Amino acid sequence: MPLKDQSHTGILVSFEGSEGSGKSTQIARLAKRLQESGRDVISTREPGGTEIGEQIRNIIVHNSKGDEMCAETELLLFAAARAQLVRENIAPALLRGAIVLSDRFLDSSTVYQGIGRNLAMGPVNQINRFAVGSIMPNITVVIDVPTSVSLARIRLRASDLPDRMERENIDFYEKVRAGYLVLAKGMPERFVVIDGTKSEDAIEKQIWAELEKRLFKTAPEPKAKKSRIKPAPKLAKKSAPKARKASRR
Repeated sequence: MPLKDQSHTGILVSFEGSEGSGKSTQIARLAKRLQESGRDVISTREPGGTEIGEQIRNIIVHNSKGDEMCAETELLLFAAARAQLVRENIAPALLRGAIVLSDRFLDSSTVYQGIGRNLAMGPVNQINRFAVGSIMPNITVVIDVPTSVSLARIRLRASDLPDRMERENIDFYEKVRAGYLVLAKGMPERFVVIDGTKSEDAIEKQIWAELEKRLFKTAPEPKAKKSRIKPAPKLAKKSAPKARKASRR
């Protein structure tokens, strides 16, 4: 289904960061807060979010032979899942004015496949834009944690399914972290970097403050203008006319 270039009133907030950075936790917290404030909000993830996307996710992430996957295949599979997600879920939600919270978006491919896998940025960017069309995040929240913290959190996860993306070496994760910081520095109007080593409450508070400042701000009330009406000039007092003396005849 071709993606028409339509204007919309919705808001797309993407969350990025290394594995174990705490994105999913903060998305759940933000979604709850937005819903409680009466806003129409949906949460989704990459790869996944649709029936087709979840099947692609299983191939990318949980495939027992996934280590044999080449970087180009990985890039195209992520793009395929993203294209389906945008057209099936994200674009319709934005058109109705909803707020969409996405656990990863096209910046993940720029960092993981472009920087992490050393693929040429030209093709990576072209494929990214082909997949998403005109849909771009209004704001991208990067939750940044040191690589040592990221790896420690990954080890604590209990999962029966092996995650291929979480079995990379430390050099790969260092490149991923550095890549996100480079992107954020180059596009400060879209990116905000949050210290992921803080408490969950502190991170939530900072994210909310950034969203209020950048997206949900209301126009300030106009200041009352000072009256420019000048006071009426004081009238000079006229002296009473002197009484004439009666003429004698």
